Amino acid sequence: MPSHLELLQRLAVALAIGLLIGLERGWQTRGIEEGRRVAGLRTFGLIALFGGLAALLAERLGGIVLALGLAALAALLLVPYAQLSAAGEDRGATTEVAALLTFALGAGAALGHLAVCVSTAVVTALILDLKPQLHAWVASLSRDELLGTLKLLLVSVVLLPVLPDRGYGPWQVLNPRHIWLLVVLIAAIGFAGYCTMKIAGARLGAVFTGLLGGLISSTAVALNFSRLGRSNEGVHAQLAAGIMVAAATMFPRILGLVTMINPQLLPLLTPSFAAMTLAAAAATLWLWRRSRQQDQGQPTLRLPNPFELLPALKFTALLVVIFIASKAASEWFGDSGAYAMAVISGVADVDAISLSLAGMSQSNLALETATRGIVIACITNTISKGMLVWFIGGRTLGRPVALAFGFTILAGLTALLLTTLLVGTGQ
Repeated sequence: MPSHLELLQRLAVALAIGLLIGLERGWQTRGIEEGRRVAGLRTFGLIALFGGLAALLAERLGGIVLALGLAALAALLLVPYAQLSAAGEDRGATTEVAALLTFALGAGAALGHLAVCVSTAVVTALILDLKPQLHAWVASLSRDELLGTLKLLLVSVVLLPVLPDRGYGPWQVLNPRHIWLLVVLIAAIGFAGYCTMKIAGARLGAVFTGLLGGLISSTAVALNFSRLGRSNEGVHAQLAAGIMVAAATMFPRILGLVTMINPQLLPLLTPSFAAMTLAAAAATLWLWRRSRQQDQGQPTLRLPNPFELLPALKFTALLVVIFIASKAASEWFGDSGAYAMAVISGVADVDAISLSLAGMSQSNLALETATRGIVIACITNTISKGMLVWFIGGRTLGRPVALAFGFTILAGLTALLLTTLLVGTGQ
């Protein structure tokens, strides 16, 4: 049983919650004459206290007390709402709903859920205050954007959790949930790119999407930006910069994942990965400066449908075929096929083969072999992304990306060769 001091502290928090929400409501209705306001600063503070006291009484007398308190408050709020509606004034029901929520937050605070209730109160006050911005945002949405958001939620929140999480087919490599997750990731990166470019424009939006997308899948970024490039010839430099940002982000991400599996690979991989990261970053800077020249005149960016599932399904089907081929190479050739595995797997995905080689290096695969295999996988993936951009995005987009990727690969191979020579000399 809480002490009297603790109960008073909880009620004080409940009062503060009511005053916070009441402050926002009072400010919004400050222009309405006295007697015509539904509730303000004092009323909301009292509602929160009422909820807190009702919750404390409910602990002793049963939950019916809390239910009756909520019903009484709802009845009190209904009277002025009905009067205003009868007089032809339609002000919505936001204040009434906020009052009911304030009662619930006051009750929750009195029961000891202070952090949750205070956080919810702050978010509530913010939502109430952002009415003009939220209404303007809703008004700016097109039907395709709304439908695209709902479709993305359908495939990710509704369909993904119900798919079986087990392997099927040859070598149990076909996992429905993992395969569908690839579809969701590719579609989600395309959707995020659409949103950021619409808000920030082609130049900043492409770089921001590339940075975040590179933490998930730089290949998906290349795919989506290549599709954008087909209908937006005036922003190819911006899209190329975004593709290179994603590529530059990929290398430190892979290095971090591999190091967590086997820290002994860190000194062997660092030279090649540092060289490729710096080369990709330098290429990004070069493309960024080119995009500044294209920004003069602000070319109109024609954005496609924000959510397109078919391209994601096609690309995922290709990835599945490559995964099966990679698994076959692993089963048939074992550790001796490490380089073949790296080449085949790297076409579609770098994470899986890199983690696999890092794990094998802890048992019977030489560290040097694992190092070369991981670098080869990254280089293969970079080449496949370059081909993807060239064939889907066209020559104008593909040429600068190919040059940038070529510079990145050359830097990685040079560093790998020097590392191999130094390791061999040391032995």
